Formats: sequence, C-alpha cells, structure tokens
Amino acid sequence: VQLQASGGGLAQPGGSLRLSCAASRRIFTFKVMGWYRQAPERQRQLVARVTAGGSTYYADSVKGRFTISRDGSKNTVNLQMNALKPEDTAVYSCYGNLGYDYWGQGTQVTVSS
Repeated sequence: VQLQASGGGLAQPGGSLRLSCAASRRIFTFKVMGWYRQAPERQRQLVARVTAGGSTYYADSVKGRFTISRDGSKNTVNLQMNALKPEDTAVYSCYGNLGYDYWGQGTQVTVSS
C-alpha cells in the first residue's frame, strides 16, 4: 500500500491550500484515513480524519477552517485548508488504516506573510 501526499507550499495568513493524498488502492477499503501534522518542537497532532462510513473528526484548532473529503474516482483523500494561520505551519502527513497504519511522506505547509 502506498500513499502519496501533495499540495503543500507557502501561503499567506488568511489564504488557502489544498492537500491531496493519493492511495494505491481503493480508499473506501481503509477503515480510517486522515492527516497529522508536526511543527518543530511540538508533538504530532491529528488534524482531521474520515472513517469508511464517512464520519469525520477535526482538531479544535482547525474546525470551521479545514475540510477533509474523499474522491473515490481518484482514490484520494483531500484536506482543504482555508483561513490559514501561521500556527498551521507544519509538515502534514496522510495516513490510512487497514488494521495497520500506512503513511505517506510529509508535505510542508508554511503560512507566513
């Protein structure tokens, strides 16, 4: 199983970025898929996740600003990030659980003016 993350980059405060995680198998076979982030000298944080049944979870710090979605036709899980803040700066990694966690490589998100 391979997961390939893309879409990171530099955004200004208040701006938007869209992350995408492409899976090498049908995404609806995963029990859970989601995104973590880790900033320097901070603990890894679960940002958002979606279950096979479509239930979603968001960290309090991103509620109302980030949206996780799935595209079955492309086998991708996406994270739309709006109203970005400097504190959103981190390396974002996607994962998928099939009874075991599979991880994609991280993608850097930097929010700065």
